[in-house]
Amino acid sequence: MSTIAPDYVKTDMGSIQIAPEVIEIIAGLATVEVQGVAGMSGGLAGGIAELLGRKNLSKGVKVEVGQREAAIDVSIIIEYGNRIPEVASDIQQNVKQAIESMTGLNVVEVNVHIHDVHFKLADKPVEEETAAAHRVK
Repeated sequence: MSTIAPDYVKTDMGSIQIAPEVIEIIAGLATVEVQGVAGMSGGLAGGIAELLGRKNLSKGVKVEVGQREAAIDVSIIIEYGNRIPEVASDIQQNVKQAIESMTGLNVVEVNVHIHDVHFKLADKPVEEETAAAHRVK
């Protein structure tokens, strides 16, 4: 759903254009910086989610860019045990601040979509693994 960014800044020397992909990357970085975010999600139809999705930071981010404004949608995986409203609010603030400070665009919306919960695997004690391995011969 990315749209081509029109000339939104014209100077005496020409115009400045920022590709929507740049805004997607900024939003992705600002999202994974938030504590409680396990990674980005491509959405239900977007395929497999990437935990700590630093390889492709625009995955799970959709932008709509106008002349002076931008609307952002981010799809995330949240770490189990975090308060979803707090994490989502932190994402909204961080994404808005990052995009506005780096691009000069006014961010009118940051929609956060939680697509999954990541559970940290508990470390099993070695004794349990050893006992289970010897139970059946």
